Amino acid sequence: MANGLNIHIHFGGGAELLFDKIKKHIVELPPARKYFPDADIEKWRIKELLIWIKDNLLKERPELFLQGESVRPGILVLINDADWELKMYISYFILIH
Repeated sequence: MANGLNIHIHFGGGAELLFDKIKKHIVELPPARKYFPDADIEKWRIKELLIWIKDNLLKERPELFLQGESVRPGILVLINDADWELKMYISYFILIH
């Protein structure tokens, strides 16, 4: 994965207000090892994606979006239209399809 990873991120139900009222973001993530040089990771997981979102997209009130390493209770996270509870939560690796 020498190049970045292109993904689509959608916010709704009021969460978009924390992201400058922008509902849809198309982003290219840098290689995981480059963004997290001190960590021994090769692939992006949801855990790292949440950190990247906080650092790069979140415009205000991170306490309304994140709690610890995860999203706050009440925020529904979908991965390819499936609840992330079916995908191992923050440990899920983001794959290229």
